[in-house]
Amino acid sequence: MAENYWHSVILEKDFCKGCTTCLKHCPTQAIRIQNGKAKILKEHCIDCGECIRVCPYHAKKAVTDGFNILDNYKYKVALVPPSFCAQFSRTENIDLMLTALKYIGFDDVFEVARGAQRVSEETRKFVKEDEMPKPMISSACPAVVRLIAIRFPNLISNIVPFRSPMEISAVQARRDAVKKTGLRPEEIGIIFLSPCAAKATQIRNEVDSIEKCVDGVLSLKDTYLKMAQTINKINDSDIERLSISGSEGIMWALPGGEASASDTVRHISVDGIDNVIRIFEDIEDGKLDDIEYVEALSCIGGCVGGPLAAENCFVAESRLKRVCEGVKNTGAGIDNDVDVFWDKKIDYKPVMNLDDDVLVAMQKLMKIEEIYEDLPKIDCGSCGSPSCRALAEDIVRGYANETDCIFKLRERISDLVDKMTDLDKNHKMNSEE
Repeated sequence: MAENYWHSVILEKDFCKGCTTCLKHCPTQAIRIQNGKAKILKEHCIDCGECIRVCPYHAKKAVTDGFNILDNYKYKVALVPPSFCAQFSRTENIDLMLTALKYIGFDDVFEVARGAQRVSEETRKFVKEDEMPKPMISSACPAVVRLIAIRFPNLISNIVPFRSPMEISAVQARRDAVKKTGLRPEEIGIIFLSPCAAKATQIRNEVDSIEKCVDGVLSLKDTYLKMAQTINKINDSDIERLSISGSEGIMWALPGGEASASDTVRHISVDGIDNVIRIFEDIEDGKLDDIEYVEALSCIGGCVGGPLAAENCFVAESRLKRVCEGVKNTGAGIDNDVDVFWDKKIDYKPVMNLDDDVLVAMQKLMKIEEIYEDLPKIDCGSCGSPSCRALAEDIVRGYANETDCIFKLRERISDLVDKMTDLDKNHKMNSEE
Protein backbone atom coordinates (compact mmCIF):
# COMPACT_ATOMS: atom_id res chain seq x y z
CA MET A 1 0.00 0.00 0.00
CA ALA A 2 1.38 3.41 -0.96
CA GLU A 3 2.24 5.77 1.88
CA ASN A 4 -0.12 8.71 2.27
CA TYR A 5 2.55 11.38 2.32
CA TRP A 6 2.27 14.88 0.87
CA HIS A 7 5.30 16.29 -0.96
CA SER A 8 5.99 19.99 -1.48
CA VAL A 9 8.42 19.42 -4.37
CA ILE A 10 6.55 19.13 -7.65
CA LEU A 11 7.27 19.17 -11.39
CA GLU A 12 5.99 21.82 -13.80
CA LYS A 13 5.81 19.65 -16.92
CA ASP A 14 5.36 22.57 -19.31
CA PHE A 15 8.82 23.88 -18.37
CA CYS A 16 10.61 20.51 -18.33
CA LYS A 17 12.92 19.76 -21.27
CA GLY A 18 13.92 16.28 -20.14
CA CYS A 19 17.57 17.36 -19.88
CA THR A 20 18.50 14.80 -17.12
CA THR A 21 20.21 17.43 -14.90
CA CYS A 22 17.85 16.69 -12.01
CA LEU A 23 18.19 12.95 -12.66
CA LYS A 24 21.95 13.12 -12.12
CA HIS A 25 21.75 15.26 -8.97
CA CYS A 26 18.90 13.61 -7.06
CA PRO A 27 20.52 11.98 -3.98
CA THR A 28 17.84 9.31 -3.56
CA GLN A 29 17.31 8.41 -7.24
CA ALA A 30 13.75 9.71 -7.06
CA ILE A 31 13.64 11.05 -10.62
CA ARG A 32 13.12 9.36 -13.98
CA ILE A 33 12.88 10.80 -17.49
CA GLN A 34 9.94 9.30 -19.35
CA ASN A 35 8.52 10.45 -22.68
CA GLY A 36 10.84 13.46 -22.64
CA LYS A 37 9.72 14.70 -19.23
CA ALA A 38 10.96 14.24 -15.68
CA LYS A 39 8.90 12.18 -13.27
CA ILE A 40 9.29 12.23 -9.48
CA LEU A 41 8.91 8.88 -7.69
CA LYS A 42 7.22 10.11 -4.53
CA GLU A 43 8.16 7.13 -2.38
CA HIS A 44 11.86 7.94 -2.96
CA CYS A 45 11.61 11.73 -2.61
CA ILE A 46 12.83 13.38 0.61
CA ASP A 47 11.97 16.95 -0.51
CA CYS A 48 15.57 18.07 -0.15
CA GLY A 49 15.06 20.49 -3.04
CA GLU A 50 18.24 19.59 -4.94
CA CYS A 51 16.21 19.33 -8.14
CA ILE A 52 14.84 22.84 -7.54
CA ARG A 53 18.36 24.13 -7.10
CA VAL A 54 19.87 22.56 -10.23
CA CYS A 55 17.04 22.65 -12.80
CA PRO A 56 18.10 25.11 -15.53
CA TYR A 57 14.51 25.50 -16.73
CA HIS A 58 12.88 26.07 -13.31
CA ALA A 59 10.65 23.05 -13.88
CA LYS A 60 10.82 21.98 -10.22
CA LYS A 61 9.29 24.06 -7.46
CA ALA A 62 8.13 23.80 -3.86
CA VAL A 63 4.48 24.32 -3.07
CA THR A 64 4.05 26.86 -0.27
CA ASP A 65 1.18 29.09 0.81
CA GLY A 66 0.49 32.51 -0.64
CA PHE A 67 0.12 35.66 1.44
CA ASN A 68 -3.65 35.31 1.21
CA ILE A 69 -3.36 32.71 3.99
CA LEU A 70 -3.09 35.66 6.38
CA ASP A 71 -6.72 36.47 5.64
CA ASN A 72 -7.77 33.25 7.40
CA TYR A 73 -6.79 34.45 10.88
CA LYS A 74 -7.64 37.32 13.18
CA TYR A 75 -4.07 37.49 14.52
CA LYS A 76 -1.05 36.52 12.45
CA VAL A 77 2.37 35.63 13.87
CA ALA A 78 5.44 35.28 11.64
CA LEU A 79 7.59 32.38 12.78
CA VAL A 80 11.02 33.68 11.82
CA PRO A 81 13.93 31.25 11.26
CA PRO A 82 17.53 32.26 12.08
CA SER A 83 18.29 32.34 8.33
CA PHE A 84 15.77 35.15 7.74
CA CYS A 85 17.85 38.23 8.50
CA ALA A 86 20.76 36.96 6.39
CA GLN A 87 18.65 37.53 3.27
CA PHE A 88 18.92 41.32 3.53
CA SER A 89 21.86 43.68 3.05
CA ARG A 90 20.85 45.71 6.14
CA THR A 91 21.39 42.66 8.33
CA GLU A 92 23.03 44.62 11.14
CA ASN A 93 19.62 45.64 12.48
CA ILE A 94 17.51 42.57 13.25
CA ASP A 95 14.74 44.72 14.69
CA LEU A 96 14.37 46.49 11.34
CA MET A 97 13.79 43.16 9.56
CA LEU A 98 11.27 42.00 12.14
CA THR A 99 9.46 45.35 12.11
CA ALA A 100 9.15 45.13 8.32
CA LEU A 101 7.21 41.87 8.72
CA LYS A 102 4.54 43.79 10.62
CA TYR A 103 4.35 46.23 7.73
CA ILE A 104 3.49 43.47 5.24
CA GLY A 105 0.59 41.93 7.14
CA PHE A 106 1.77 40.24 10.33
CA ASP A 107 0.63 41.30 13.78
CA ASP A 108 3.57 39.86 15.65
CA VAL A 109 6.82 37.92 15.20
CA PHE A 110 8.46 35.03 17.01
CA GLU A 111 12.09 34.03 16.54
CA VAL A 112 12.74 30.32 15.98
CA ALA A 113 16.24 30.93 17.41
CA ARG A 114 14.54 30.84 20.82
CA GLY A 115 13.38 27.29 20.13
CA ALA A 116 16.85 26.38 18.87
CA GLN A 117 18.33 27.59 22.14
CA ARG A 118 15.94 25.37 24.10
CA VAL A 119 16.79 22.33 21.96
CA SER A 120 20.50 23.04 22.51
CA GLU A 121 19.95 23.05 26.27
CA GLU A 122 18.03 19.78 26.16
CA THR A 123 20.60 18.17 23.84
CA ARG A 124 23.44 18.97 26.22
CA LYS A 125 21.65 17.05 28.96
CA PHE A 126 20.41 14.26 26.72
CA VAL A 127 23.80 13.38 25.21
CA LYS A 128 25.35 13.02 28.67
CA GLU A 129 22.50 11.12 30.33
CA ASP A 130 20.86 8.93 27.68
CA GLU A 131 22.08 5.49 26.60
CA MET A 132 21.03 5.83 22.97
CA PRO A 133 23.27 4.31 20.28
CA LYS A 134 26.16 6.55 19.34
CA PRO A 135 26.65 8.67 17.44
CA MET A 136 23.37 10.42 18.08
CA ILE A 137 21.95 12.19 15.01
CA SER A 138 20.17 15.54 15.10
CA SER A 139 16.47 15.54 14.23
CA ALA A 140 16.33 19.23 13.20
CA CYS A 141 16.51 18.73 9.41
CA PRO A 142 13.34 16.99 8.12
CA ALA A 143 15.00 15.99 4.83
CA VAL A 144 17.67 14.13 6.79
CA VAL A 145 15.10 12.42 9.01
CA ARG A 146 13.16 11.34 5.91
CA LEU A 147 16.40 10.10 4.31
CA ILE A 148 17.07 7.88 7.33
CA ALA A 149 13.49 6.58 7.30
CA ILE A 150 13.71 5.38 3.68
CA ARG A 151 17.38 4.53 3.19
CA PHE A 152 19.11 4.04 6.56
CA PRO A 153 16.57 2.23 8.78
CA ASN A 154 19.36 0.91 11.02
CA LEU A 155 20.04 4.50 12.10
CA ILE A 156 16.49 5.35 13.17
CA SER A 157 17.36 4.50 16.77
CA ASN A 158 20.27 6.99 16.59
CA ILE A 159 18.00 9.99 15.92
CA VAL A 160 17.62 12.27 18.94
CA PRO A 161 13.84 12.19 19.59
CA PHE A 162 13.40 15.96 19.78
CA ARG A 163 10.86 18.08 18.00
CA SER A 164 12.41 20.74 15.79
CA PRO A 165 13.00 24.32 17.00
CA MET A 166 10.30 25.38 14.53
CA GLU A 167 7.69 23.17 16.22
CA ILE A 168 8.35 24.12 19.82
CA SER A 169 8.66 27.79 18.83
CA ALA A 170 5.23 27.56 17.18
CA VAL A 171 3.73 26.13 20.36
CA GLN A 172 5.21 28.96 22.43
CA ALA A 173 4.18 31.58 19.86
CA ARG A 174 0.55 30.47 19.98
CA ARG A 175 0.51 30.43 23.77
CA ASP A 176 1.98 33.93 23.91
CA ALA A 177 -0.50 35.22 21.33
CA VAL A 178 -3.48 33.76 23.21
CA LYS A 179 -2.35 35.50 26.40
CA LYS A 180 -1.70 38.75 24.58
CA THR A 181 -4.95 38.92 22.58
CA GLY A 182 -7.49 36.78 24.44
CA LEU A 183 -8.35 35.07 21.14
CA ARG A 184 -9.00 31.36 20.77
CA PRO A 185 -5.97 29.33 19.58
CA GLU A 186 -7.65 28.54 16.25
CA GLU A 187 -8.10 32.25 15.55
CA ILE A 188 -4.35 32.73 15.60
CA GLY A 189 -2.26 31.90 12.54
CA ILE A 190 1.34 30.78 13.10
CA ILE A 191 3.06 31.15 9.72
CA PHE A 192 6.60 29.83 9.18
CA LEU A 193 8.95 31.62 6.78
CA SER A 194 10.76 28.66 5.25
CA PRO A 195 14.17 28.51 3.57
CA CYS A 196 13.56 24.93 2.42
CA ALA A 197 11.05 22.60 0.79
CA ALA A 198 11.47 19.92 3.46
CA LYS A 199 10.03 22.20 6.15
CA ALA A 200 7.01 22.92 3.95
CA THR A 201 6.53 19.17 3.59
CA GLN A 202 6.94 18.57 7.33
CA ILE A 203 4.33 21.19 8.18
CA ARG A 204 1.74 19.62 5.87
CA ASN A 205 2.37 16.07 7.09
CA GLU A 206 2.84 16.69 10.80
CA VAL A 207 -0.24 15.75 12.82
CA ASP A 208 0.80 16.85 16.28
CA SER A 209 -1.27 15.30 19.04
CA ILE A 210 0.45 17.30 21.80
CA GLU A 211 -0.39 20.84 20.75
CA LYS A 212 -1.12 22.40 17.36
CA CYS A 213 2.00 23.81 15.73
CA VAL A 214 2.33 25.61 12.39
CA ASP A 215 -0.68 26.74 10.34
CA GLY A 216 1.04 27.70 7.11
CA VAL A 217 4.34 28.28 5.35
CA LEU A 218 5.65 31.10 3.17
CA SER A 219 8.95 30.80 1.32
CA LEU A 220 11.78 33.10 2.36
CA LYS A 221 12.11 34.15 -1.28
CA ASP A 222 8.46 35.25 -1.53
CA THR A 223 8.73 37.07 1.80
CA TYR A 224 11.93 38.78 0.70
CA LEU A 225 10.31 40.07 -2.49
CA LYS A 226 7.35 41.46 -0.56
CA MET A 227 9.59 43.14 2.02
CA ALA A 228 12.31 44.49 -0.27
CA GLN A 229 10.69 47.88 -0.90
CA THR A 230 9.09 48.18 2.53
CA ILE A 231 12.36 48.06 4.46
CA ASN A 232 13.70 51.22 2.85
CA LYS A 233 10.56 53.14 3.81
CA ILE A 234 10.78 52.46 7.55
CA ASN A 235 12.19 55.33 9.59
CA ASP A 236 14.58 54.64 12.45
CA SER A 237 12.03 56.05 14.89
CA ASP A 238 9.46 53.47 13.77
CA ILE A 239 11.66 50.43 14.35
CA GLU A 240 10.33 48.31 17.22
CA ARG A 241 12.57 46.40 19.63
CA LEU A 242 11.39 42.89 18.75
CA SER A 243 14.48 40.66 18.76
CA ILE A 244 15.09 38.83 22.02
CA SER A 245 16.99 35.74 20.82
CA GLY A 246 20.67 35.00 21.41
CA SER A 247 23.53 34.14 19.08
CA GLU A 248 23.49 30.53 20.31
CA GLY A 249 20.14 30.02 18.60
CA ILE A 250 20.81 32.24 15.58
CA MET A 251 23.92 30.25 14.66
CA TRP A 252 21.76 27.18 14.07
CA ALA A 253 21.25 28.53 10.54
CA LEU A 254 24.89 27.71 9.73
CA PRO A 255 26.78 24.40 9.64
CA GLY A 256 28.25 23.67 13.06
CA GLY A 257 25.94 26.09 14.86
CA GLU A 258 23.77 23.40 16.41
CA ALA A 259 26.63 21.07 17.31
CA SER A 260 28.66 23.86 18.90
CA ALA A 261 25.68 25.12 20.89
CA SER A 262 24.93 21.59 22.06
CA ASP A 263 28.46 21.51 23.50
CA THR A 264 29.01 17.80 23.00
CA VAL A 265 32.55 16.56 23.53
CA ARG A 266 32.98 14.74 20.23
CA HIS A 267 30.77 15.98 17.43
CA ILE A 268 30.87 16.56 13.71
CA SER A 269 28.79 18.76 11.44
CA VAL A 270 28.06 17.79 7.86
CA ASP A 271 26.12 19.81 5.28
CA GLY A 272 25.03 18.84 1.78
CA ILE A 273 22.83 15.78 1.29
CA ASP A 274 25.48 13.82 -0.64
CA ASN A 275 27.96 14.40 2.19
CA VAL A 276 25.31 13.36 4.72
CA ILE A 277 24.76 10.09 2.84
CA ARG A 278 28.50 9.32 2.92
CA ILE A 279 28.66 10.00 6.66
CA PHE A 280 25.66 7.75 7.31
CA GLU A 281 27.27 4.98 5.28
CA ASP A 282 30.39 5.36 7.44
CA ILE A 283 28.27 5.15 10.60
CA GLU A 284 26.64 1.94 9.37
CA ASP A 285 30.10 0.55 8.61
CA GLY A 286 31.23 1.32 12.18
CA LYS A 287 33.78 3.97 11.14
CA LEU A 288 32.52 6.75 13.45
CA ASP A 289 32.25 4.94 16.77
CA ASP A 290 34.37 7.65 18.43
CA ILE A 291 31.82 10.38 17.59
CA GLU A 292 29.05 11.26 20.06
CA TYR A 293 26.86 13.54 17.97
CA VAL A 294 26.25 14.26 14.28
CA GLU A 295 24.67 17.48 13.09
CA ALA A 296 23.43 16.64 9.59
CA LEU A 297 22.05 19.32 7.27
CA SER A 298 20.59 18.62 3.85
CA CYS A 299 21.65 21.90 2.24
CA ILE A 300 25.18 23.11 1.51
CA GLY A 301 25.71 26.03 3.85
CA GLY A 302 23.01 24.86 6.23
CA CYS A 303 19.62 26.56 6.39
CA VAL A 304 20.92 29.76 4.76
CA GLY A 305 21.60 27.57 1.71
CA GLY A 306 18.02 26.33 1.43
CA PRO A 307 16.47 26.24 -2.07
CA LEU A 308 13.75 28.70 -0.99
CA ALA A 309 16.22 31.27 0.32
CA ALA A 310 16.74 34.50 -1.64
CA GLU A 311 20.43 35.14 -0.98
CA ASN A 312 23.60 33.27 -1.96
CA CYS A 313 24.47 31.02 0.97
CA PHE A 314 28.05 32.28 1.31
CA VAL A 315 26.96 35.91 1.41
CA ALA A 316 24.22 34.97 3.89
CA GLU A 317 26.72 33.15 6.10
CA SER A 318 28.95 36.23 6.27
CA ARG A 319 25.99 38.44 7.16
CA LEU A 320 24.74 36.11 9.88
CA LYS A 321 28.14 35.98 11.53
CA ARG A 322 28.18 39.78 11.61
CA VAL A 323 24.75 39.75 13.24
CA CYS A 324 25.95 37.46 16.01
CA GLU A 325 28.88 39.73 16.84
CA GLY A 326 26.48 42.23 18.36
CA VAL A 327 24.11 39.78 20.05
CA LYS A 328 24.35 38.17 23.48
CA ASN A 329 25.11 34.46 23.51
CA THR A 330 21.79 33.54 25.10
CA GLY A 331 18.41 35.22 24.94
CA ALA A 332 14.80 34.51 25.82
CA GLY A 333 13.97 30.84 25.55
CA ILE A 334 10.90 28.60 25.63
CA ASP A 335 8.72 27.73 28.63
CA ASN A 336 9.93 24.61 30.43
CA ASP A 337 6.51 22.95 30.12
CA VAL A 338 6.70 22.97 26.31
CA ASP A 339 7.52 19.34 25.57
CA VAL A 340 10.56 18.90 23.32
CA PHE A 341 10.17 15.16 22.81
CA TRP A 342 8.42 13.47 19.88
CA ASP A 343 5.05 11.98 20.67
CA LYS A 344 5.47 9.38 17.92
CA LYS A 345 8.37 7.36 16.61
CA ILE A 346 9.94 7.35 13.16
CA ASP A 347 9.07 4.25 11.14
CA TYR A 348 11.00 2.63 8.32
CA LYS A 349 9.55 3.56 4.92
CA PRO A 350 10.69 0.77 2.53
CA VAL A 351 10.99 1.88 -1.08
CA MET A 352 12.31 -1.44 -2.43
CA ASN A 353 9.11 -3.37 -1.73
CA LEU A 354 8.83 -5.34 -5.00
CA ASP A 355 5.81 -7.40 -3.94
CA ASP A 356 3.79 -8.22 -0.82
CA ASP A 357 4.41 -11.92 -1.53
CA VAL A 358 7.94 -12.69 -0.29
CA LEU A 359 8.49 -15.45 -2.87
CA VAL A 360 7.42 -13.20 -5.75
CA ALA A 361 9.59 -10.38 -4.39
CA MET A 362 12.62 -12.70 -4.29
CA GLN A 363 11.98 -13.78 -7.88
CA LYS A 364 11.79 -10.16 -8.98
CA LEU A 365 14.98 -9.35 -7.11
CA MET A 366 16.77 -12.18 -8.90
CA LYS A 367 15.43 -10.87 -12.21
CA ILE A 368 16.76 -7.40 -11.38
CA GLU A 369 20.22 -8.85 -10.76
CA GLU A 370 20.04 -10.85 -14.01
CA ILE A 371 19.09 -7.77 -16.06
CA TYR A 372 21.68 -5.61 -14.30
CA GLU A 373 24.49 -8.03 -15.12
CA ASP A 374 23.63 -7.66 -18.80
CA LEU A 375 23.66 -3.84 -18.73
CA PRO A 376 26.81 -1.74 -19.44
CA LYS A 377 27.09 -0.45 -15.82
CA ILE A 378 28.22 3.05 -16.81
CA ASP A 379 25.25 4.89 -15.27
CA CYS A 380 25.01 7.42 -18.11
CA GLY A 381 21.34 8.28 -17.48
CA SER A 382 20.48 8.29 -21.18
CA CYS A 383 17.83 5.64 -20.57
CA GLY A 384 15.90 7.96 -18.26
CA SER A 385 16.91 6.11 -15.09
CA PRO A 386 19.69 7.43 -12.82
CA SER A 387 21.76 4.23 -12.89
CA CYS A 388 21.93 0.85 -14.59
CA ARG A 389 20.69 -0.85 -11.43
CA ALA A 390 17.78 1.60 -11.23
CA LEU A 391 16.96 0.78 -14.87
CA ALA A 392 16.97 -2.94 -14.06
CA GLU A 393 14.54 -2.30 -11.20
CA ASP A 394 12.37 -0.09 -13.42
CA ILE A 395 12.21 -2.82 -16.07
CA VAL A 396 11.05 -5.39 -13.53
CA ARG A 397 8.51 -2.95 -12.11
CA GLY A 398 7.18 -2.31 -15.62
CA TYR A 399 8.31 1.33 -15.76
CA ALA A 400 10.89 0.81 -18.52
CA ASN A 401 12.12 -1.51 -21.27
CA GLU A 402 15.54 -3.00 -21.87
CA THR A 403 15.81 -1.09 -25.15
CA ASP A 404 15.62 2.19 -23.24
CA CYS A 405 19.33 1.59 -22.75
CA ILE A 406 21.00 3.02 -25.85
CA PHE A 407 23.69 0.34 -25.73
CA LYS A 408 21.14 -2.47 -25.67
CA LEU A 409 19.17 -0.70 -28.38
CA ARG A 410 22.33 -0.45 -30.47
CA GLU A 411 22.90 -4.19 -30.01
CA ARG A 412 19.34 -4.91 -31.10
CA ILE A 413 19.69 -2.68 -34.16
CA SER A 414 23.05 -4.24 -35.03
CA ASP A 415 21.57 -7.73 -34.75
CA LEU A 416 18.63 -6.66 -36.89
CA VAL A 417 20.94 -5.18 -39.55
CA ASP A 418 22.99 -8.41 -39.60
CA LYS A 419 19.83 -10.49 -40.04
CA MET A 420 18.56 -8.24 -42.82
CA THR A 421 21.94 -8.41 -44.54
CA ASP A 422 21.89 -12.20 -44.37
CA LEU A 423 18.34 -12.28 -45.74
CA ASP A 424 19.36 -10.00 -48.60
CA LYS A 425 22.36 -12.22 -49.42
CA ASN A 426 20.19 -15.34 -49.36
CA HIS A 427 17.60 -13.61 -51.57
CA LYS A 428 20.25 -12.67 -54.14
CA MET A 429 21.72 -16.17 -54.13
CA ASN A 430 18.29 -17.72 -54.66
CA SER A 431 17.58 -15.24 -57.49
CA GLU A 432 20.83 -16.14 -59.28
CA GLU A 433 19.99 -19.81 -59.10
